Amino acid sequence: MTEFVETTEALEAIYGTPGDASLVKVARQMTPLYRAWIMASKFCVLSTVGPDGTDASPRGDDGPVVQELDPQTLAMPDWRGNNRLDSLRNIVTDGRVSLMFMVPGSNNVVRINGTAKLSVEPELRQRFARNDVLPATVIVVYIAEIYTQCARALLRSGLWTGDQSDGLPSVGDILREMTDGRIDGAAYDAEWPGRASKTMW
Repeated sequence: MTEFVETTEALEAIYGTPGDASLVKVARQMTPLYRAWIMASKFCVLSTVGPDGTDASPRGDDGPVVQELDPQTLAMPDWRGNNRLDSLRNIVTDGRVSLMFMVPGSNNVVRINGTAKLSVEPELRQRFARNDVLPATVIVVYIAEIYTQCARALLRSGLWTGDQSDGLPSVGDILREMTDGRIDGAAYDAEWPGRASKTMW
């Protein structure tokens, strides 16, 4: 029978005390070095929580994935997606968020925990204009803590060591499977690059 850890005391007994470096690295707002790291990141994972559960959503841009409004506040445009709105619904109803910033080639990750709100303020949306296209909303993130994640996870996975995608099913394959063939997966995959190029922003 599987044994589960049911208390924080039991958990801490298994793992012991955190090292000093894992505690002193935490900042409560942007610092010069955390700023340099985050502004180099074009990709992050946005995690949210709401009444229907949790959600983690990849976010990317052709420059920094966020802009700094002040040392404790970041802004992230919500560009076109699939309109499921899972993350956005959670932000509206709960507000707790986490961000994981990654930079290709670096095995470190920078994490932010805090809260967020959705803004439709025209001037804020205009900051992210791309060829006269504006994001529908901007996610405004209020920083509670920033810290680095050690490199072990990315080192173990070899995340940046070449193309590991050979043999993966395509999105069309998955859609065909999930609809028992009602959606033509090959046609979906063939049409997707053209559709994406016209709806990137």
